[in-house]
Amino acid sequence: MTTRAALLVLADGRFPAGGHAHSGGAEPAVAAGRIRDAQDLADYCLGRLHTTGLTSAALAAGAAHGLDPLALDEAADARTPSPALRAVARKLGRQLMRAARATWPSAELAALAAARPRGAHQPVVLGLTARAAGLGPEDAAHCVAYETVSGPATAVVRLLSLDPFEATAVLARLTPALDRVAAQAAAAAREGIGALPAASAPLLDITAEAHAAWPVRLFAS
Repeated sequence: MTTRAALLVLADGRFPAGGHAHSGGAEPAVAAGRIRDAQDLADYCLGRLHTTGLTSAALAAGAAHGLDPLALDEAADARTPSPALRAVARKLGRQLMRAARATWPSAELAALAAARPRGAHQPVVLGLTARAAGLGPEDAAHCVAYETVSGPATAVVRLLSLDPFEATAVLARLTPALDRVAAQAAAAAREGIGALPAASAPLLDITAEAHAAWPVRLFAS
């Protein structure tokens, strides 16, 4: 049975998928002075949304559409040049898989868990979870797009003591961009794996590698 309310459960920050421990690159950006206020946060989130966000949303949409999840996982590896970010994506995928199988058990989730016991990339798992929940490709893409910006916004509230009302206003102003990215990702997924975007953000890759070596940090990534 299809229910759009399942999207609220999947996108809820309280869903036990482990994302609360990750800043989406915001912690090193704050440390470097690239995020200092709400406007900087908005610029950061918009840039992340149109690069790694679009790429991840398309991978999730592809899985929700029924594309081969193992081939999508390989495509995710090819689109993630940073070893630190590949490790994070698989760790988050493993955590999400546990929550997803307890919430919406399916043969496809079980098969992917067996094929990738150390974790598949999180967007691929999310897309397959959306499929198990009766959601469509654009729903899965919306969920990833929202995660792409909400993670850094939540982290910056903690890192800078930014007014949470300001952070929420940033997210609200980004909603038209979220819709456009989700639609673009879903359209690409319908064309097959070869049509999926591979937008990149080299600075995020570089700072992720540096952040992974920090002896003291508030967030895992």
